[in-house]
Amino acid sequence: MGEAGPGINVAVRLQSLSFPAIVKPPADRLYGRARSNQLRPRQRLLLDATLPRLRFDPARAGDPRAAFLAAPAGLWLEVGFGGGEHALAQATSHPEAGLIACEVFENGLCSLLSRIVPEGGEATAPLPGNLLVWDDDARILLRALPEGCLDRLFLLFPDPWPKARHVKRRFVHPENVGLVGRALRPGGTWRIASDHPTYQAWTAEVLAAQSVFDVPPPATARPDGWPPTRYEMKAERAGRPSLYWELTRRPATPF
Repeated sequence: MGEAGPGINVAVRLQSLSFPAIVKPPADRLYGRARSNQLRPRQRLLLDATLPRLRFDPARAGDPRAAFLAAPAGLWLEVGFGGGEHALAQATSHPEAGLIACEVFENGLCSLLSRIVPEGGEATAPLPGNLLVWDDDARILLRALPEGCLDRLFLLFPDPWPKARHVKRRFVHPENVGLVGRALRPGGTWRIASDHPTYQAWTAEVLAAQSVFDVPPPATARPDGWPPTRYEMKAERAGRPSLYWELTRRPATPF
């Protein structure tokens, strides 16, 4: 097992001319700027008044289900929810599950929050009882969560970081496979989707080199139960085909 991360040796060799022979450890930060544009007054109010009401308390990481108003039957986590369409659709369709939605970009956070509360209700409007937000690096939370506590994890249309020198910034990375595998229970699922050819090929190679998950061939059309995202729709309009993986955590993989 790798010394730098749980369960996976980070110096994994990938047999491809497209990728480095030795995969470097993940970067300290996988994302660029957290803010891309000047925030409007409504966005600032959402971040100041609504986000604190929905923010997952890191002190609850040892018992994450207790962070919700009522203990959920299942615990799900989305890494990088983008505009929040998928996260909100899942929380609405599955009230029995508690979803922790992770996003660092302020515009994405505002997009989700604006869907949840009406203008004027930023500090007072009712909030969904089964949805919480983590506005920091998702890996920090994954390291803090108890082993085997998650039932499902989503990684949908992440930043592909297509240049070879940015491989270490991709969330699909041998070390992060171990990190996700530690947090998911045996039989739990990890959903991954991408429209970028480089990221698709990279994902296939990384998954072929690991033993934590069962990996069926990816679907070429969005499966049932996968709410669409704005990035998926943008790719579809541009004629870029997407791939959809649903991985299952194998039992008895030591960490």
